[in-house]
Amino acid sequence: MTHRILMLPGDHIGPEIVAEAERVLRCLGDVFGLAIELEYAHLGGCGVDAEGAPLPQSTLALARAADAALLGAVGGPEWDGLERSLRPERGLLAIRAELGLFANLRPALAFPELAGASSLRPDVVSGLDILIVRELTGGIYFGEPRGIRERADGVREGFNTLVYGADEIERIGRVAFAAAERRGGRLCSVDKANVLESSELWREVMTGLASDHPDVALSHMYVDNAAMQLVRAPRQFDVMVTGNLFGDILSDCAAMLTGSIGMLPSASLDELGRGLYEPVHGSAPDISGQGKANPLATILSVAMMLRHSLNEGELADRVERAVATVLGEGLRTPDLAAEGAPAIGTVAMGDAVVAALQAQAG
Repeated sequence: MTHRILMLPGDHIGPEIVAEAERVLRCLGDVFGLAIELEYAHLGGCGVDAEGAPLPQSTLALARAADAALLGAVGGPEWDGLERSLRPERGLLAIRAELGLFANLRPALAFPELAGASSLRPDVVSGLDILIVRELTGGIYFGEPRGIRERADGVREGFNTLVYGADEIERIGRVAFAAAERRGGRLCSVDKANVLESSELWREVMTGLASDHPDVALSHMYVDNAAMQLVRAPRQFDVMVTGNLFGDILSDCAAMLTGSIGMLPSASLDELGRGLYEPVHGSAPDISGQGKANPLATILSVAMMLRHSLNEGELADRVERAVATVLGEGLRTPDLAAEGAPAIGTVAMGDAVVAALQAQAG
């Protein structure tokens, strides 16, 4: 079976890191027989420049036909002055909505070799292994009405709507419970039920789902406390599930616990398991074109793609072992290296992962 994969390099460092991910995919094909067909398309600022839209219709058509898509990163200061509908980030939001990618999986795994790179003490983060399940197509990012208006007193105000239907909450809840069943059997639902009616419903629905999953221990936590607990005692968490806004914030917080946001992959899935895979980090315009970007989060996103959308779990394991191997060898990109320590560039790190994969073939 040939897997159709849509490659979306995006903006700034996006093409650099996606190029290394492609080399990993090609290696899996050459060495282990992975049958793939790769296509490329625009998303983000490059889409605006090339086709006049952050999500061109041609890109959306290819995405609908693909088994999975791999994204680099979108955005940059050169597009900040555009009207909101043309900004690169609108393309990312649009493709999530158009493809029904409602479940965002963001693992935060502390590799033992990088425990010292975290902003927290190694004894706090050693053994960290959290999965954050974020609802991705609802909540305040998509709620209506929204906009900027002028009040009767002449003062301008911006407004957004936070709304969740019980069906949306149940759908993401079932994904989170299933993930907890495959892992450590603990699920923490994060909300703000003491203030927000939408969170009251969120907590009610999550509690109702618990009876269908007796092997999972469900707990609830307010989002402000969850943020504090992530930096106080992060290993208490196994799987966390939350809404779009809270998940956006907490997953970035969890990412930094691991030593670098450049290490964290993510998956955004539809109800059939097809998905968009991308590193958690942004487009990093400050290092664009300098060969300094860390490609490991993108390569680990390939592993998630293999596991969740392509049913190639054995190859996913191989990619993850290859990444662990290069870290065990002491290889570091600048974001991972201690101050004054030697660092390698984007391509050299890609070289090392490919070599580690080839070595697995014996």
